[in-house]
Amino acid sequence: MEYLVTMTTQVPDGTAEAAVQDIRTREAGRSRQLATQGHLLRLWRPPLQPGEWRTLGLFAADGGAELESVLASMPLRVWRTDEVTALSPHPDDPDRPTQKPGPAPSPAGGREFLTTFTVSVPGDTAPETVDATTKRQADRARDLARRGNLERLWTLPGPGRALGLWQAPDPAGMNVILASLPLYAWMSVQTTPLTPHPSDPALAKD
Repeated sequence: MEYLVTMTTQVPDGTAEAAVQDIRTREAGRSRQLATQGHLLRLWRPPLQPGEWRTLGLFAADGGAELESVLASMPLRVWRTDEVTALSPHPDDPDRPTQKPGPAPSPAGGREFLTTFTVSVPGDTAPETVDATTKRQADRARDLARRGNLERLWTLPGPGRALGLWQAPDPAGMNVILASLPLYAWMSVQTTPLTPHPSDPALAKD
């Protein structure tokens, strides 16, 4: 099972800089170990206020107890609070093992973005319209995955909610991609631009 974890660190006042650097170094080493073990999949930095220390992590574990053990093993946990969101498979996720094989996605380049969707279908919408629009949404998701724009898609807790990981050249380009989705008229969307984290396992693959 996969989890999105928002990790917020508060260093106690008066902590020596040498102690901070030591724990950072040990955290980076532990992150590499967890990536090798298959528990840490990705790390990003969201937009931050001055002095804020916050990281987004994509983790894999067999359940909440194992995830807690993984998070507790990270040196920064002594100064950190973790907000965990369980992620469920989405039928349009390009990374699903059951997806039919196809050509490798084209590299989209640019920046990564996380999007949280909530789909609210108007109550007077005909069922056949919903079915047709949902099918076109799936087709569009496959097209965007082939183009390298859609990296991952998960179902979030709550009705009609999903989390997407995307690549786009810039925020304006991300908005163009979102507006092209057939379900867009029924969506509310929150978009988070991401910047690379030095311990992101994806950087080690480059």
